[in-house]
Amino acid sequence: MHTMLRSLLVATLGVGLFSHAAAFAQSAGCAVSRDASARQVLTCPGGVKVTAEAGASFRLIDRNRDGSPDSLSLRSKAVLVDVNSSQHAGGFQVVTPQAIAAVRGTQWAVDVASGKTSVLVVRGSVGVRRPTGKPVVLSPGEGVDVGSGTEPLVVRRWPAPRAAALLARLGQ
Repeated sequence: MHTMLRSLLVATLGVGLFSHAAAFAQSAGCAVSRDASARQVLTCPGGVKVTAEAGASFRLIDRNRDGSPDSLSLRSKAVLVDVNSSQHAGGFQVVTPQAIAAVRGTQWAVDVASGKTSVLVVRGSVGVRRPTGKPVVLSPGEGVDVGSGTEPLVVRRWPAPRAAALLARLGQ
């Protein structure tokens, strides 16, 4: 009975906050593992893989209930998302308090800290926008910092040390 209630809760609400992500992710069909630095890696059906920095606060969401997450809500710290477009239909997005980053198939990192969201594209392209606003499109090596203001988003090629520092936090 407890397992059935948990499955119903997961189907209704998506995957729980990160402190409970392992149990919820497994019941949602995602395999969960940890690396030596306490990062968690969630490998989900439909070609979605999420690497989360130790202590990251997020939840996966399967809006269309097809067994594969299509969205991730990130509240703090960083995640690296890898979406295989040949296996995942319908796109994927990361939603933070400041931004929405959406793709069809790619690899990108999102970091939430100090009232700002930073997005870096590793492979493919990512559209980034505020919850209300005009999107910008990032290509590999490009990033954007999104604060709570309304000024236009500025796409920049990230300096190698900045990109390397973020990716190192995510085991890359």
